[in-house]
Amino acid sequence: MSAGIRAQIRIGNATSCPVARASGDGVACYNVSKHVEPDTGRVTEEFATDANGNLEDIDGLESVFSYGQKSVYRFQRDYGDDCACEMVEQYNAPIVEVQAENGDLSLTFHAQTMDDLRDAVSTLRENFDDVDVQRLVSSKNEDGADDLVFVDRGELTARQREVLETAYQLGYFDHPKGANAGEVAEELDITTSTFTEHLAAAQSKLLKTILDGADSVKPRARA
Repeated sequence: MSAGIRAQIRIGNATSCPVARASGDGVACYNVSKHVEPDTGRVTEEFATDANGNLEDIDGLESVFSYGQKSVYRFQRDYGDDCACEMVEQYNAPIVEVQAENGDLSLTFHAQTMDDLRDAVSTLRENFDDVDVQRLVSSKNEDGADDLVFVDRGELTARQREVLETAYQLGYFDHPKGANAGEVAEELDITTSTFTEHLAAAQSKLLKTILDGADSVKPRARA
């Protein structure tokens, strides 16, 4: 069985996406669907929302259906057009779920390999300022055993994520190190002791998540 990866990615303040723009001020958007016209490449998208306000004031949105407290809106655009979903899909990873809330876009998709996932995330980060890998789930391994480990970066504070990302970018975790603790701290404009405290806290949270996940899928001993 293929060892694929299910990824949930959050894109903060995704203003280029009409669905994300519609989700401002506490509005949640979901059930996103898309149709591409083969001859013209013109894309029609629809999404549902529980918003009480009229979203037709947002440029390009058209109300097409209402039922109960839910409303469905439609918009059209050209294929590509800075679409985050299509940036991911070029790496053989069809989007399986799209949600938006408070201007943030959440994408869920299945990547076939870690390289595909890494390339998709890199492309998103080249086009958006705030891209966060919220959760990764691996499928069964080659032996058919469950190997599900949830890594939720949402457990980290913004400062802890910044410390981890800066340390990684500067080569702090490389062998040999590309930068020492003092150099990373200087880049972050904090003291070395503050850097090590944030780093230890972040690593502790991530390791707990990984080890707890690994323990939860170990086969139980026979009585």
